[in-house]
Amino acid sequence: MAYFKYKGRDRRGRLKEGRVKADNQREANMLLQEQGVTVSQVQQMEGILYKEIQFGRPVKNRDFVIYLRQFSTLIDAGISIIQATYILQEQTDSRGLKHTLADVADDLEAGRSFSEAAAKHRKVFPLMFINMMRAGEVGGNLDEILDRMATYYEKQYELRQKIMSALSYPIVVGMIAFSIVIFMLSFVVPRFADMFRSFDSEIPPFTNFILGLGGFFGAFWWLFVFFPVLLFVLYKYGLNNQTFAYYVDYTKMRVPYFGKLVQKAALARMTRTLSSLFNSSVPVLESVQITERVVENKVIERQLQQAREALESGESMAKPMMDHWAFPSLVTQMISVGEKTGALDQMLNKAADFYEKDIDHATDRIKTLIEPVMIVILAMIVGSIVLAIAVPMFSIFENIQ
Repeated sequence: MAYFKYKGRDRRGRLKEGRVKADNQREANMLLQEQGVTVSQVQQMEGILYKEIQFGRPVKNRDFVIYLRQFSTLIDAGISIIQATYILQEQTDSRGLKHTLADVADDLEAGRSFSEAAAKHRKVFPLMFINMMRAGEVGGNLDEILDRMATYYEKQYELRQKIMSALSYPIVVGMIAFSIVIFMLSFVVPRFADMFRSFDSEIPPFTNFILGLGGFFGAFWWLFVFFPVLLFVLYKYGLNNQTFAYYVDYTKMRVPYFGKLVQKAALARMTRTLSSLFNSSVPVLESVQITERVVENKVIERQLQQAREALESGESMAKPMMDHWAFPSLVTQMISVGEKTGALDQMLNKAADFYEKDIDHATDRIKTLIEPVMIVILAMIVGSIVLAIAVPMFSIFENIQ
């Protein structure tokens, strides 16, 4: 939403000025006409006071995927692009997407192509989607491109959801376990420490250790509230640095077991993206460059840059990948065979299918195994604290009797 100031005359011919809130200038004109105002001037108001504050992406991945599938279905049914855009603008529940489609519709009315209109909204429409739409407009196969893009982004969304589902459980349980331990050490253990001191009895070494931890956590509990927040802010800020971002992705891929999942997800995204671009007749060098930007992994991105340089030198795309630990022989062999046979898009598509199925099995195994493991770990931590308190209490009761 934005604010527009206007000048015009009402039904009696009197001069009227003011401002109106609307998604775009066209909608502002329509709203004023409904109010009986003959508009002579409408201008969007600039400045931070007249802009909506927004956090994160303006359109969620799920909303974009639904929009793309509906867009593909409408175009395949023979509906024009501009009419489909108006229909989807009315139907979508996403405010960000509604506002964006209204702007796109205005540009289409002005005679611009869809790819040109979409390119003005890079936060909503991914770079790959814009390039593929441009290729479809030039090649005259926009319906095929849209169907392919809808399938591609559906697969990417499903893949992301599976990874998030597999990783969210241990993270949530870990945070709960950490919170319980902090609470017990900060507020429960210090109370027993005072009781043990009042009885002046001998305390086992392990209990002394737990009591010492309890005293530290009780005095500095605020550190464990603000320190994670500080780390998160520094982490987000550090991701703007290419070197730091590279080593973050490197560490993620090297973590035992979970690192393999991250690596396979990055390879699945890379091979699926390249396959879709090659299959849509996007030039090879441009396809690799686009994939560098959308792969979301700096380790893979750096190797793709080297692969592009190898292609520019007339060498094999697979050559820079063959000696790198992040690329299994399956990927390099598929690329090498595809280059020799001229079926690189098909080879990459098969590799993407393989890794996506492998991720399905891996996430299922994680969900099956992680729950009992996390329960055992949580029980051991809490049990150790309870045991450290219970053992000296039994000794105290025996001495009293």
